[in-house]
Amino acid sequence: MNACPLCGRASLLSFYQDRCRSYLRCDNCHLVLVPPEFLLSVEAEKAVYDQHQNDPADENYRRFLSRVFDPLISQLPKGARGLDYGCGPGPTISVMARESGLSVSNYDLYYQNTPEVLEHSYDFITITEVIEHVADAKGLLVLLNDLLRPGGILAVMTSRVGDEDTFGQWHYKNDPTHIRFYSIETFEWIARYFDWQLEVVDKDVVFFYKK
Repeated sequence: MNACPLCGRASLLSFYQDRCRSYLRCDNCHLVLVPPEFLLSVEAEKAVYDQHQNDPADENYRRFLSRVFDPLISQLPKGARGLDYGCGPGPTISVMARESGLSVSNYDLYYQNTPEVLEHSYDFITITEVIEHVADAKGLLVLLNDLLRPGGILAVMTSRVGDEDTFGQWHYKNDPTHIRFYSIETFEWIARYFDWQLEVVDKDVVFFYKK
C-alpha cells in the first residue's frame, strides 16, 4: 500500500503490529489504517454486522446514541432534514428524530441500501460508529460533503485513536471490521481539506460545519 486512503500522500509508516494485523500511520493526516491484505471479504464483514443487536426500543442503545443526537438536535432549526448514513440493521436515530419532529432518511450498504436517498441534500448527516469501517476514507467524506447543504452539520461518532503506547491496549482495534482510525489531528486535517469548521463535542463525537 503506497498511498494514504484519506489524503493520498505516500507517507505511510509502520505504527503497530499484533498477532492478527499490522497497522500503518500516515505522517501527513495521521490516519491509522489496516493494510488491504487484512481487510475482510464482503461476506465476512456482513457476518460480523449480523451479530449486532441494535434496537430502537433498547434504552441503553438510545442512551449511547444520545451522545451525538442530543447536542445535534439542540442546534437544528425546525423542519431540518437529515440522513443517518450507515444506520445498521436497527435504525434508531431516525426514530429518535421522528419523536422530536424531525425527518431523517436511512441509508446502509447492507441493511438499507436505498440509493435514491443519496440523490437528495440534507441539513444534517449522522454517521455513528461507521467511519472506522470504510476503506475509502476520502471517497466517503467527498460523498457526505456533496450530500450536505451549505450551513449543514456532519455529526461523527467514532472512538479516537491515541499514541502507539495506548494503541496496543485499545480494545477498539480488535474488531476485524474496524480498519480506519481517526485522531483529533486527522479530524483537523479533514476540516482544513474540506473547509469545514470542526467542533469536538465529546471524547467520541465531533461535528463538522459546512460553511
